[in-house]
Amino acid sequence: MAGVFMKIFNLICMMLLIGHWSGCLQFLVPMLQGFPTNSWVAINELQTAHWFNQYSWALFKAMSHMLCIGYGRFPPQSLTDMWLTLLSMISGATCYALFLGHTTNLIQSLDSSRRQYREKLKQVEEYMAYRKLHRELRTRITDYFEHRYQGKFFDEESILGELSERLREDVINYNCRSLVASVPFFANADPNFVNDVVTKLKYEVFQPGDVIIKEGTLGTKMYFIQEGIVDIVMNNDEVATSLSDGSYFGEICLLTNARRVASVRAETYCNLFSLSVEHFNAVLDLYPLMRRTMESIAAERLNKIGKNPSLVSNREDLQTDLKTVSLLLQSAQSEDSDDGGPITMGGHLSVGGRGMPRPKSESCFPRLDLGFPVETSAPGIMHRSETFYQATALPNTEQVFQSMFQA
Repeated sequence: MAGVFMKIFNLICMMLLIGHWSGCLQFLVPMLQGFPTNSWVAINELQTAHWFNQYSWALFKAMSHMLCIGYGRFPPQSLTDMWLTLLSMISGATCYALFLGHTTNLIQSLDSSRRQYREKLKQVEEYMAYRKLHRELRTRITDYFEHRYQGKFFDEESILGELSERLREDVINYNCRSLVASVPFFANADPNFVNDVVTKLKYEVFQPGDVIIKEGTLGTKMYFIQEGIVDIVMNNDEVATSLSDGSYFGEICLLTNARRVASVRAETYCNLFSLSVEHFNAVLDLYPLMRRTMESIAAERLNKIGKNPSLVSNREDLQTDLKTVSLLLQSAQSEDSDDGGPITMGGHLSVGGRGMPRPKSESCFPRLDLGFPVETSAPGIMHRSETFYQATALPNTEQVFQSMFQA
């Protein structure tokens, strides 16, 4: 902002400087001619006046010519005076045009995003008129643009594309800080996972009544709610539940490769961030623990709306993990607690010299609820570190896993 005003100030100073030179020239030529009787200096009786009076009249005459508002006090009386007047008028008109052009351009640059928004909205209005869209649809389109861009238009994708990778990630993380803060799923997640997700999100806006997801269709995206309320609608048009700020939806069909199990409708204006199925799978392949967390939440949601939760829980790798952990706990129970050693986490799990295949996901271990508070050191607690699991006497294994993996 300060730079723009400095440029305008410099233009004004340049115009005054040219006026000063022109005024000096207006007085210099008659002085070199000996102040002829028909010169403007002699007519105004300025030959012997104080230099400040002489300069003031000369500057007034020059600026009158340059601004094209007159000839000063008297019109030119001689050929020399006429040519000087013509030179001042040409230089003044040129400076005046340059000044107006630069000033207008600088003022417009103060709010270029708002100007681009007005131009974009005008194009949209012309398009709607050309296609002869009905009034209700025109109103919805106009309301969408007003809510989506808030009176300012940016080519954000182009701007971010010109930044370095690290700087682009920092900008995106800053823009999505409110989303990350409001989504509990992100609050307890690995920061690297959160960073990989938010850099692949796409901002979308939906109006009240818009069907964001339609039941029975193939899913290509999941959504995170930054602001707004959505309804989960069943096939009988009954609202099963509502989701608001910080929630996410649409992940079930991405996890199962199945069709949408329910429709999602916007109740209010909704600001959402979408994650495509390609980016979804790419991120979860890097973080299998987060995949299992999402599968657990998805199973709960399916059960809540009356769908079969086994769509996401009866996967082959999950059953393999169940068998592996069951074998691990049975072996640990058979060992004496005093002789129990660390269970190494290499390619296989080892308990009491017995090798077992490593589970495909480590998410089963931290989710065990064995009935003891985490803060206490009661027997039966399984402690997890980055390199090993150590177990003492545990509760009945069959009961634990029946409660964990019940449909």
